[in-house]
Amino acid sequence: MSEPNNNKSTEAAEGSRSVPTNGSPSTRDLALHRRVDRGFLEYASYVIRDRAIPNLADGLKPVQRRILWSLHRNDDGRFVKVANIVGHCMQFHPHGDASIGDALVVLTNKRYLIEGQGNFGNVFTGDSAAAPRYIECRLTELARTELFHDELTEVIPSYDGRNKEPVTLPCKLPLLLMLGTEGIAVGLSAKILPHNFPELLEAQIAILKKQPFKVLPDFQTGGLMDARDYRDGLGSVKLRARIRVKDDSTVVIKEIPPTTTTDSLIGSIEDATRKGKLKVKSINDYTAESVEIEIKAPAGVSASQLVDALYAFTDCETSITSRLTLIRDNRPVEMTVSEVLRENTAQLVATLKRELELKEQKLQDELHFKTLVRIFIEKRIYKKIEQCRTNEEVYAAVYEGFEPHRSLMIRDLTDPDVEMLLGVRIRRISLFDINKHREEMDRVKADLSEVRKHLKNVTKYAISHLGELLAKYGPIYPRLTKSGRFDEVDAREVAFKSFKVSYDRKSGYLGYKVSGDEFKIDCTKFDRLFLVFRDGHYRVIELPEKLFLGPDLMHCDLPDRDRVFTLAYSTRDATFLKRFTFGGTIINKVYNCVPPKARILFFSADTPEELYIKYKPAPYQKINQQITKPGDLLVKGAKARGNQISIKEVASISIRPPRGWDAEEPTTRLQFS
Repeated sequence: MSEPNNNKSTEAAEGSRSVPTNGSPSTRDLALHRRVDRGFLEYASYVIRDRAIPNLADGLKPVQRRILWSLHRNDDGRFVKVANIVGHCMQFHPHGDASIGDALVVLTNKRYLIEGQGNFGNVFTGDSAAAPRYIECRLTELARTELFHDELTEVIPSYDGRNKEPVTLPCKLPLLLMLGTEGIAVGLSAKILPHNFPELLEAQIAILKKQPFKVLPDFQTGGLMDARDYRDGLGSVKLRARIRVKDDSTVVIKEIPPTTTTDSLIGSIEDATRKGKLKVKSINDYTAESVEIEIKAPAGVSASQLVDALYAFTDCETSITSRLTLIRDNRPVEMTVSEVLRENTAQLVATLKRELELKEQKLQDELHFKTLVRIFIEKRIYKKIEQCRTNEEVYAAVYEGFEPHRSLMIRDLTDPDVEMLLGVRIRRISLFDINKHREEMDRVKADLSEVRKHLKNVTKYAISHLGELLAKYGPIYPRLTKSGRFDEVDAREVAFKSFKVSYDRKSGYLGYKVSGDEFKIDCTKFDRLFLVFRDGHYRVIELPEKLFLGPDLMHCDLPDRDRVFTLAYSTRDATFLKRFTFGGTIINKVYNCVPPKARILFFSADTPEELYIKYKPAPYQKINQQITKPGDLLVKGAKARGNQISIKEVASISIRPPRGWDAEEPTTRLQFS
């Protein structure tokens, strides 16, 4: 590994370091700090560049590149045991066989580059692959033709210097976006989402034609995707399982979001059921080659309700954030999808041009050699060397024999050319077919002409190359994840009322694990409870499991800030009646709806038609009972004093005539101005 240029950072670190109190720096401490700084920077650089983050040039991490290089070196078209490839790859990869085997299985399951035979696990269920000694693999045709070209591959010594490995592969595919990857390094991370291969090819064609383009992620597990916030790879995508309604009480999950498996998805459903967020009667997993999870809803719950709840409370809906961190020119950078694709397309054109130039050179050499052989045999130049006694005389005779035919040659004769001609066998000379040789030369000339034609317009040639790939592989790799817009699911609206809250006045406990007879309320996990007590204070609380409140709870219900209550209370001076709304509240904050030390005589969560007011007997008191209509009062806030009923002491206020009510006694109606 090349050492990072960390002189400046080391000097800065030394400059900021404290020195001993006596004023003289400690040489030992400074040396230790320098070593730690240098070691950490080298380690961080190594982890970032050579382990965790993929390279823009070929879209591969080092372990993936070494696996493919090992497969290429052992490729004979037949399957080879994974254990053998792992062992061969350890010549280049210094981190053990486990990481190599795991990375090879992941690459195989992505289908593009490695073809597997045997049990490579299941991406849907999360089942692991068989041991490397039981499974086999080989390169796909796509990998053979588009990833490797030994003459264009720059190699460096392996970690122990015994072998050569590529710096990057001369890749002609947008592998970084095809495969997707994630990695965590020192101080940074990468999360690159996989994209659809044919769509990437179409986008590259659009780039070469200078047309607009757009690509979106595509996941092997399928599912549904909302990519409104993707922002060219700098945002996130929402993903959902594909859920089909089978009948009124049954739904079937046919595709799952990425980052989940059938086991983890079922686990999230069971967890949400235990927490009371949804209701499920049964879950059956029939997954094999494709996902099939059947979920039955209990009585009273429709299939459509269950679908919304699954999206709201389980891993049937997930969100993935994309971060395109990669290595470009030996440095980590963050790019957009469009920038990556443009870089890949420029690299494709450059690689195709280098291949054409190399092919042109080879065809020129082949044409030159065939021309020399034809002249050597047709003009019987080989006869001139029969009388030569030394090697120098032989070379001189050949040069002299070709001198009259220089106009027929592609280029001047050289010593290697003479060496090649001297190696022509007598059998070949005696069986030389002039017509066949001319046909071969015509074929070479035609190929050379075609190559030069492509070199004049490499962009057009690249478009043609991409078109051929698209025609061949487009039907094999269709889009699996359907893109669209999701309707937002409000978790509060779709939550099931799975909690039955009650109050036991005798014990003073309230909650959904309390067996009481009062205030029985069906609640969801998101509901709050509104409590009013006999002393006039009230508050809103979270849904309790079992909460001690004492025996003085007067009202318990779900909060409704616009609900109109009726309240009568007395103070030392008078009795008041009011209609009011509690309005907004803060959870667990205590409020009061009556003055301190007031006594509540009547409380109702609505507006009674009439109230019967009974006064305590008193000397010279002419009116002992009255009737009033609370509906005549204006609705005010909870802190309002209300309308005064009387300064006389009130015995009771009720919605029906109380005990002791004298029906024959004249009853006046209390009016409020």
